[in-house]
Order: sequence, then structure tokens, then C-alpha cells
Amino acid sequence: MVGRIIKTQACLAEGAAWLARAEPRFAAALAATGPLPLRRREDGFASLLGAIVSQQVSTAAARAMWARLEAGGLVAPGEILAAPEEALRAAGLSRQKVRYARALAAAGIDFAALREAPDEAVVATLVALPGIGRWTAEIYAMFSLGRADVFAPADLALQEAARMLFELPDRPREAALRAMAAGWSPWRAVAANLLWAYYRVARGREGVA
Repeated sequence: MVGRIIKTQACLAEGAAWLARAEPRFAAALAATGPLPLRRREDGFASLLGAIVSQQVSTAAARAMWARLEAGGLVAPGEILAAPEEALRAAGLSRQKVRYARALAAAGIDFAALREAPDEAVVATLVALPGIGRWTAEIYAMFSLGRADVFAPADLALQEAARMLFELPDRPREAALRAMAAGWSPWRAVAANLLWAYYRVARGREGVA
């Protein structure tokens, strides 16, 4: 069963209001951040390929690689599979990322069907692919599919934001933050958006970029 889908700013506002009522610290965070941005992306092959391209490189480097892939007509499954490795390497992909990109292209994922699949089924389908970990799958479910109750507790910024907002002695690890986030259901994705926004505000106050 698919739960709520975040489609509009009003959906985000509804979730944020629910979180603020449920947890006073979220109310304080929302007062500091203001309205949350709607961070929806298109779903499909290109979105996941972009996630692979972005792994372990700077945002600027990822953009440059993506621009070269687009210029070379290398952003669709058939194009990736037909291209020689040299062409993909020339775009900036490492040998490992070439392997991941080809595995994704060959997987034949029914992206339309994923829109109707339960959250855990989406994650399970994606993590079965080389180069797609749970964090990437959860980010895809949140931003490309708009799933309102998905969270990404392995995200370091979310961990640090939770530490600051809830005044924890240490940054919570993935398992601890996942357990903590259970109380934010059915709006865990909105909680993530609020924590990311709070992280930017709080770090800015501390003078850290």
C-alpha cells in the first residue's frame, strides 16, 4: 500500500504542521527555517543514473560529468549499454561507475510500477542493484517519488541536525536515528526536510558552511 505522496507545497506545510504539534522541538526548528522548499525531482532511469554519477564527488564535478554524458547522448539505458567503455570513461565515470551504470541500464526496472509500489518494495528493488545503497534508494523514494513517510537515517547531515535540535550528547548513528524517526510517522520525509533546513540554519549561525 502506498501512503501519502508529497506533490505540492501544501503537502509539505501539512506535514510540517503535524510535526510541530507532535514535537515542540520541530515547532522551534520550523520557526527558525520558515516554510520548507518542495524538493521534488523527476523519477526514472536518469534520476538514478544521476545518483550514481554523484557518488563520492563534489557537486561541481557531478554536474560536469552529467553535462558530458548529456552532450554525448549517454543518459538513457540503450545509450549506456551501446556505448564503449572509453566513451563513458571520457565523460568522467570511473570503471566502477561504468559497471554500476551498465547494471542499472540492463536491469529493466519498471519505473512506472515503482510509483505504485510500497515504500519497502521500492527500496528493496533499488538496493538489489550494484552501486545503489539504501541511502540512495531512500533519497529516490523521497524526492523522485514523493513518499511522505520515508526517511534516510544514514545521512550525516540528518544525524548532525538531530543531535543539535534534540541536544543529544553525540550524533545518533543510523539505527538509533531510524528508531527515533519512528515517532515522526506518517511524515518522516517532511521531518527529514525540516532537519536538513535546520542543519543549514544552525551551521550558518555557527559560522560553518
